[in-house]
Amino acid sequence: MFGRHKIATLVAEFLGTGILTLLVLSVKTSNLGVPFFVALAAGLTVALMTFAFGGVSGANFNPALTIGLWTARKISTVKAVLYIVVQLLGAWAAYGVFTYLVSSTLPSVKNTFTTHVLVAEALGTAILAFGWTAAVYQGLSRAVTASMTGLAYVVGMVAVSEVAIGLLNPAVALGVRSFVLTTFVLGPVIGAVIGVNLYTLLFAPSEALVVSEGASKASAVAVKSPRATSVATKTTKTVKKVPAKRATTRAKK
Repeated sequence: MFGRHKIATLVAEFLGTGILTLLVLSVKTSNLGVPFFVALAAGLTVALMTFAFGGVSGANFNPALTIGLWTARKISTVKAVLYIVVQLLGAWAAYGVFTYLVSSTLPSVKNTFTTHVLVAEALGTAILAFGWTAAVYQGLSRAVTASMTGLAYVVGMVAVSEVAIGLLNPAVALGVRSFVLTTFVLGPVIGAVIGVNLYTLLFAPSEALVVSEGASKASAVAVKSPRATSVATKTTKTVKKVPAKRATTRAKK
């Protein structure tokens, strides 16, 4: 049912999301648990994991980002569902590893709704999604794409850190016991949908290398503008076929 490549993509999303969640948990509960250092740790982790797994799964590591890509038709429905499942499992596994290492559990955040937190999570995730999509559409090298993605994560988290936790990721929210549907889940989903589609509709170049569904840069699909396609079609139609000459032989009596 699943080939080696499909299994690799799911494992990459599982590991990437799990490691990201574990780093956020470790820094958040340490003496360095101020918003800036949490954002810096998350950004560096995303950059590293994107560099490691970007050519395998596309390096989403975020259910909200996966949903945003799905709304922009850059990932299939089946793959989106599988990605979200393994991302949540990765975050859940990271929490299990963390509680085992520290021999303690974390209290869950109360399920309360605040408009300011919802808007903050949406805004921060929109910044992250916008930066991630820009890096992908411009067909940059994996190292540059990883750097831009990590930087976008840091900027998004710091921008809203005064209002919300700034997780920008429903899977990480699950791992840090902050899985509140009305804020830390819905907010990132709204922000990711806005960020991905905003760049896709308004700022994506007419001819760009788009890495979708885990394709590497070398196997990226070239997206051409309709005008370029029509010109190419007209040029093809103007080419006339020249019939090949057939050599004839006369039979000698």
